Amino acid sequence: MGFWTEFYALSFYLATLILLAGLAHKIYQYAKTPAPLKVPTMPAPLTQRGVVLRVLSEVVLFRSLFRANKWIWLFGMLFHAALWLVLMRHLRYFTEPVWTWVVLIQPIGQYASFAMMIGLVGLLVRRIFVERIRYISSPSDYLMLILLLVIGGSGMMMTFVAHTDIVQFKAFVLGVMYFDWQAIPTDSILLVHLGAILLLMIIFPFSKLLHAPGVFFSPSRNQVDNSREKRHVAKWAIKKFESK
Repeated sequence: MGFWTEFYALSFYLATLILLAGLAHKIYQYAKTPAPLKVPTMPAPLTQRGVVLRVLSEVVLFRSLFRANKWIWLFGMLFHAALWLVLMRHLRYFTEPVWTWVVLIQPIGQYASFAMMIGLVGLLVRRIFVERIRYISSPSDYLMLILLLVIGGSGMMMTFVAHTDIVQFKAFVLGVMYFDWQAIPTDSILLVHLGAILLLMIIFPFSKLLHAPGVFFSPSRNQVDNSREKRHVAKWAIKKFESK
């Protein structure tokens, strides 16, 4: 068993543990954070069903971003939609036999990477050249986009320029999943690609990328506009009054 095989296998176990534990901890924090005020962004839905539809429209269509800035919405939608296609395409490395629908989307997933990179470049250019966005951007904002560009760029290099041994790589991935390690191809581009993915997995629970699960816990999005019909009292406040 070579050094790179052992290094990446152990690193994937560690990164997966950090990712899952970190996400679980942050989601627990989000769920337990009190929302003492009724603060839905207007116009707000009047029913719980309306709230569900509103949150779904934010998650799937980025509705509020579309209303705020069409260009940012376009780049964000390009990146996120293409990212899902690329991720679905990668399921072929984790399943045996490969599901039929995963086989069918392989060509689409390949060329979706171009849309993903265009979206990322657009978001990076926005941070660099739009003054009000540059003013509120921190170094981590730039580094996160650069890391995603490295992941996407190295993946495209392996797809369109310098091919790797995908049969052996799939054997490695399945071996890591089932604790039966197989040798990993030692192509430099593949190692860079996997290293960037590992870094992303580790920092994801501590980064601004947590807007992915965080949107479901946003009081301005998940509250019903019923303050006239029903008094809103936070759970911690109810317990405090009951103890008196």
